[in-house]
Amino acid sequence: MKPHKHAELIKAWADGAEIEGLNSLGEWVQIWVTTWSEVDEFRIKPEPKPDTVKAVRVFRDFSHMEEPIYHNPANLKLTFDGETGKLKSAEVFV
Repeated sequence: MKPHKHAELIKAWADGAEIEGLNSLGEWVQIWVTTWSEVDEFRIKPEPKPDTVKAVRVFRDFSHMEEPIYHNPANLKLTFDGETGKLKSAEVFV
């Protein structure tokens, strides 16, 4: 007998995995109840990508650019969203 198209997903769901289904708009949405139709598409919900944090040194003017980098510690922390890559926050410190 041929295994069900979604056999591995069904097993993962039974073990507690969060399952998403592809809706008519082409978006992945979380589902709670399904008939596991073989014409529908499902996947295990992917783990969110972690945010990226960059520490940089911002100068008031360019006259300090010739100083070695070890004399110029970072004074700005930028946090970028792991999923979209967009800037989430900026923190200035002295």
